[in-house]
Amino acid sequence: MIEPREYPELDATRTLLLSDGCWINVVDPDSIQIETLQHKLGIPPIFIGHALDIDELARIEKDGATTLIVLRIPHAQDAAATVPYVTVPLGIILTNQHIVTVCKWNTDVVQDLDTSHTNEDMLANPERVVLQILLRTADQYLAYVRTINIAVDVLEGRLQYSLRNREVLELLKYQKSLTHFTTALQMNEIMLERLQKDALLMQHPEDAELIADVLTEIRQAITMASVASNILSQMMDAFASIISNNLNVVMKFLAVFTIVLTFPTMIASFYGMNVTLPGQDAPLAFVVTLGVSLGVSLLAAVIFWKKDWPRG
Repeated sequence: MIEPREYPELDATRTLLLSDGCWINVVDPDSIQIETLQHKLGIPPIFIGHALDIDELARIEKDGATTLIVLRIPHAQDAAATVPYVTVPLGIILTNQHIVTVCKWNTDVVQDLDTSHTNEDMLANPERVVLQILLRTADQYLAYVRTINIAVDVLEGRLQYSLRNREVLELLKYQKSLTHFTTALQMNEIMLERLQKDALLMQHPEDAELIADVLTEIRQAITMASVASNILSQMMDAFASIISNNLNVVMKFLAVFTIVLTFPTMIASFYGMNVTLPGQDAPLAFVVTLGVSLGVSLLAAVIFWKKDWPRG
């Protein structure tokens, strides 16, 4: 029996306190805490190693009466990170007297479950706690995908008039996050299907319905992440073309502006030569030369305008 509100949530600097019938959440354990888990709870060292391995895949493994469930969960990184959202492994270890969650990072999935799900019905058996963690994981994936979609919408408005690569690089970051999500969700789905098939967590009739709900949420998250990733990939290609087109428009404008200014420069060059020129002694020579220069430039500008340059 897991007693409610007995969660010694730990980090690597605190002493590991163990009592029977409690949920122990260990974050980035040090060597002393790892040794305590091994000797006092009888947890195989390889189970803790799997939980702390950043590249570990979603899996289920049993060693006697101890069961390890590795889940890939979403994790939001700092704003300065090259990838805003990644996935990290969360190890859920079930023993006869304890449920132990081990992760290298302090994630929202376990924290939110700890603070918002403390009723006795949920804590009546460890299997229900695991299913709630799985459900919370699926909900967290969905929440992060929606956050990514909102951020992409903001970038979309900025990209329409952008000449820089900064916005495209920002989209690439979210593309990487969605790729991480899709891969991790697919692995979680396979692991959950095995749980459902082997009935490892279905100790009560309502557990079967809960794990079915978890699978539904996971599949919905897979669909949302895949759709968002495909849309984002196509958007990046489209906006790369838009940036290139915006640059071409600027280059066309500069070319037209240069051509229009060429005619006054050319005429002024002719009449600036130190040779005898027609009408050089006329009183209005300068005015006529200036008028011809402006007229030719205006004519060239009208021609370009009618041809829809530089916009066309």
